[in-house]
Amino acid sequence: MSRPAPRRRAERPPARSAAVADRFRARGERVAGSRVPLVTGSVVVLAGLAALLACGPFDVPPWLGPAGSVAVVTAYSAALAARTGGRPFVVGVLALVLGVAVVVLDRPELRTGAAVLTGVVAAVLAVMVTTPAVRFPAVVREVLVTAAVAAGGALAVVGFAPVLKVARFEYVTLGLALLAALAVVYRLGAGLHGLGRRGLLTVLVGTVLLALTLAYAELLRRYGTPGLVDTLLDAVTWSRHHLGAFPRPLETLLGVPALAWGIHMRARRRQGWWVCAFGVAATSPVANALVNPSVRLGECVLSVAYGVVVGLLLGYVVIRADLALTGSTGRRGRRAEAAAALRPEPARTRSLL
Repeated sequence: MSRPAPRRRAERPPARSAAVADRFRARGERVAGSRVPLVTGSVVVLAGLAALLACGPFDVPPWLGPAGSVAVVTAYSAALAARTGGRPFVVGVLALVLGVAVVVLDRPELRTGAAVLTGVVAAVLAVMVTTPAVRFPAVVREVLVTAAVAAGGALAVVGFAPVLKVARFEYVTLGLALLAALAVVYRLGAGLHGLGRRGLLTVLVGTVLLALTLAYAELLRRYGTPGLVDTLLDAVTWSRHHLGAFPRPLETLLGVPALAWGIHMRARRRQGWWVCAFGVAATSPVANALVNPSVRLGECVLSVAYGVVVGLLLGYVVIRADLALTGSTGRRGRRAEAAAALRPEPARTRSLL
């Protein structure tokens, strides 16, 4: 006598939580694919910058400057999260809540901490919004974009009215920005095994140059001989008197050249992201350009502009040397290589991950 066939279990309908999650995910993808977040973020940033700029020449309420800083850092935080594959809405709301708490409590340590985080977010975002560039004019455009984004962060930093020692503030912001940029680039560059020998050598050289520059500046400030210090100060004084400002060495000698070279390299190899990470040596000084109360606004603008111009010239030399050592020979070969250098990356307003 044959046994009756076992009954097949009825398939359970999908869990309600999974259906809700899928619905929210689809809605988030639709919103991300539209221009609503971009337009909203742009309006918030422009409104915040307008509030910060109005604090100088006009008699405005005392809360307007901090409110402008909160608006800028909220939009910047959401944009950085969106660009690096995070949750922009959650990050933006968190930044808004923390910023409002800082403004309401109005404690010096909280305002200083908010200024540090604002500088870090602005410096990292300025590097992350870049796109690969095959030719040098496009490299110039991308470097100018980074300077503009970091300059907006500079206004937001000052809006929090931090209580600080300038040198310590700059070191802390630069260190945190470099760590954050390397953490993001670790994912974009497929980890350390994606470096290769050439990329590893580039990262080591960049790290050594950054360490030597910071160490030399600190040793010179503390233990430099009066004659050497006076000579350097005379050069700075001459530049400030005749040119209106003196370019920042870290931005000029390391940050902008690394950013230009990395942007150019990314069009051909993803290892270029590791070079771009050292671009925070340019964007972090720009984001901190206004924290020194003894330096006027016009001098800060000229200092950043001189650093960008001289840094781009150095970056052009580095790019040409890189192409001469590793690229094709002859004008026709270089043109063919430039035409084929189309390593795809998402658009500026899309997620990199």
